[in-house]
Amino acid sequence: MKINPFGSLKGGRQLLARRWARLSLRARLSSIAALAVAVAVVAVGGLAWLAVRAELYRQLDAQLTTDASAIAAQPGQWPTSLTPAVPDKSYPGGPDFSDEHSGNGFQGRREIGPRWQILDATGMLANGATPVLPVTPSARSIATGRQAAVREEVEVGPRTYRMLTVPAKGGGAVQVAIALGPTQRTLGELGLLLTIGCLAGVAGAALLGRTVARAGLAPVERLTGAVEHVAATQNLQAAIPVSGEDEIARLARSVNAMLAALDASRTAQRMLVEDASHELRTPLTSLRTNIELLVRAEACGAGTGRLLPAEDRTKLLQDLEVQVIELAQLTNELVELARQDASPEPVEEVDLAEVVGAAVQRVRLRATAVSFETDVRPAVVAGRPLALERMVLNLLDNAAKWSPPQGAVHTALSLDADSVVLTVADSGPGIAEEDVPRVFERFYRAATARSMPGSGLGLAIVAQTIAQHGGTVTVGRSATGGALMTVRLPLERNGISADAGFSSDS
Repeated sequence: MKINPFGSLKGGRQLLARRWARLSLRARLSSIAALAVAVAVVAVGGLAWLAVRAELYRQLDAQLTTDASAIAAQPGQWPTSLTPAVPDKSYPGGPDFSDEHSGNGFQGRREIGPRWQILDATGMLANGATPVLPVTPSARSIATGRQAAVREEVEVGPRTYRMLTVPAKGGGAVQVAIALGPTQRTLGELGLLLTIGCLAGVAGAALLGRTVARAGLAPVERLTGAVEHVAATQNLQAAIPVSGEDEIARLARSVNAMLAALDASRTAQRMLVEDASHELRTPLTSLRTNIELLVRAEACGAGTGRLLPAEDRTKLLQDLEVQVIELAQLTNELVELARQDASPEPVEEVDLAEVVGAAVQRVRLRATAVSFETDVRPAVVAGRPLALERMVLNLLDNAAKWSPPQGAVHTALSLDADSVVLTVADSGPGIAEEDVPRVFERFYRAATARSMPGSGLGLAIVAQTIAQHGGTVTVGRSATGGALMTVRLPLERNGISADAGFSSDS
């Protein structure tokens, strides 16, 4: 059976990733802070330990160099070998030669080495002395003149020594060694202190990181609590408190904007459903009544032989046709309102002159008893093409509906300092003053309009579209006494040619 080590490694990484993902954000931040401090403290502590070690070894090497140079300069003035001139505390039980060999130029009570020995030119211990240090191959090479000075660590009994071997004057070599016990104990104690400091630093960093994370995430927790409250209560009008200008404040403002948009969407949806249920009820009831009347008349006529008069039957069918057309128009306008509320089309540059021209041609086909006059010039706006076309069509349909046979609808498109001005004037009776404030409300129909076809949504769609494009619409009276609709939309200056002229047709 083969074991895939990479598979187990991948599984371990996935397990760690899952455990990390289950941690809270506060725990993650605390862990990251502790890890960062741990890395920094370990790095600084390690560098400090290495620096201290280098300095201690430099001092040892300096002492070895000084002592070895002193002996090598006059090897005949020194004993062939010696253990410490003062007690070697790192080697319990070692001999004390503090008062011995005080002659022959030897400085009694001065610690030389504290271990040293002299080799002759053959690499053997001079004068057959007892060796106190090992004669290594490199030491023999130096004694025979084949190698320069060398430093190395050697074992003498249970102790470790740092030994320097240098050539001696007149041939041979001098070996000097210092016990590493004190240095190693110093480095061990320093390492222990640094380790304790590292652990304390990591623990402090974790605690500080947790405290900072708790303080830093407090606004996030408040924001989370507010959002959860909104989700639980479905109260989209509960604004989240905003303070400051930091990222959390920006997030809170964004959430408030989202809640406002959701509330507006839900309100529009509720209004649409309420309006649709209210407005559809009347034409559906009327349609059902006429159909039931026709069905009963046909049933009675079949049983008695007295059929519904042809004139009444034709009138009833005509009423049904009109009601179906009105119902279809109302449904289309409701769908248009829902589409504009839910998913507006992308904004692009639109030549409003082309939109007006196309709309006029379409309305001419269905309002043949009315003439249409246009006076337009090229004007580019930033908008949604289909919505703008629907807006112009509704204005023209409304004007054609109110204009008498052989009447005229005049459409003009012009420019002023910062906007495009579209005017649609009809030759009808005009809009009463008391109806002007409500003429753009959904499903509002003036008393004089209730006997005419329509749903009361056309001008509401106009007002909604213009508001979405940052424009305005006002109601006035035309020169012939009819209604005058004036639309102003922001001008897209880059889309207008400097020498754009007027065009007209009638």
